[in-house]
Amino acid sequence: MFDTKPGLMEQIRDRFAHVDSDPFQGERIFFENAGGALTLKSVVATTAEFSAIPDNQGRENVASAALSAAIARSKEDMRLFFNPEGGLFFVGESGTELLFRLIRSACLATPAGGRVLGSTLEHPATRSAASRYAPLGGKTHVLVAHDSNRGSVDLAAYRPEITADTRVATILHTSPVSGMGVDVAGIAAGIRAVAPDCLIIVDGIQHAAHGRLDLAAYGIDGYVISPYKAFSRHGYGVAWVSDRFAALPHDALLGAPAGSWEFGTRDTGAYATFSDVVAYFDWLGSHFTASEAPRDRIVAAGEAIHAHEATLTQAMLHGSGNLPGLAQIPGVTILSGVDNPLREGLVSFSFERMAAPEIVALLNDAGIRTHTRKADHYSANILDPLGLPSCVRVSLCHYNTVAEVERFLEAMRDITAE
Repeated sequence: MFDTKPGLMEQIRDRFAHVDSDPFQGERIFFENAGGALTLKSVVATTAEFSAIPDNQGRENVASAALSAAIARSKEDMRLFFNPEGGLFFVGESGTELLFRLIRSACLATPAGGRVLGSTLEHPATRSAASRYAPLGGKTHVLVAHDSNRGSVDLAAYRPEITADTRVATILHTSPVSGMGVDVAGIAAGIRAVAPDCLIIVDGIQHAAHGRLDLAAYGIDGYVISPYKAFSRHGYGVAWVSDRFAALPHDALLGAPAGSWEFGTRDTGAYATFSDVVAYFDWLGSHFTASEAPRDRIVAAGEAIHAHEATLTQAMLHGSGNLPGLAQIPGVTILSGVDNPLREGLVSFSFERMAAPEIVALLNDAGIRTHTRKADHYSANILDPLGLPSCVRVSLCHYNTVAEVERFLEAMRDITAE
């Protein structure tokens, strides 16, 4: 996709720090984006700028007013990026912490009895929070089984467990292990048809980097991301809650303004760096639409990102030039199937003659950064049903190139031949 725009890929890569090397390893290809995407150079500069400012928000001075304005501007940028209907945004310690906070509030503030409904596909951030707080809220935590062969879950799996007294539901937008997306809008609509008052919370942490976010179309009440996986930095998460969710009883300081969901003085730099992310999507989308509307450009960026990443994963699976793809290497098994239309920029695989950690180590020696997912508390829900102790996760982003995929395929050709 990006190759149709001369010079665009070079411009994209120039906007990211450490795109082809880092201070510790030197030259390397970064295929570990699901663990944390590359950081925009503008985010690095903004972080340095705001970390040096000693003032806080809510004071009667010029600097404090400027900080408050930066936060307000960032929340408007979040509205452009996520496209919600109403509700409010706030930041917290991390995406995991925010998911715990939303699920805790939903479980404790809704009537006792009934169900908290989720799936076995989900990251432990949601599964752990629901397991802990459903009983404290007098509810039963129910997990529907995902399709282990497709690496996803759909409404058909949820439907038998949706009851009229389903109080809270959790949905994973994209799996960080299988790499497969989920039809959030379809599942949410199916839940609403039976339990219209159910509070629906979505883990969007893995999905956000790939764009194409449209909260208004999902029919949900909460959405959470970790910006370090979407070109920002570590140290904060972003949550959105609907108006009715925002009005729930929740942890807050006594006497705090109604609707306050943040604790203590927040890092203005966190908010400001998310504005950098939105500005980047706006810039990227301007190459794919003539529209002057920022939301149109953000949507166009997401579509272009999806198309480019599909090209990369197809090359990785089916080969490029005279290099065989992973699907053509004897002994390689592709998790969730080879030609799975739900795939979002990620390929996980196993090799019958070599353990995943050994492959990851050899790829690292070849200057290619990947990751081992083990059947531990993070990934056993995906790997155990497949009988796998571990797998190799190769996660891509739109700044990766076909040439980098070819380097990976060359390395895999040599590793598997040995």
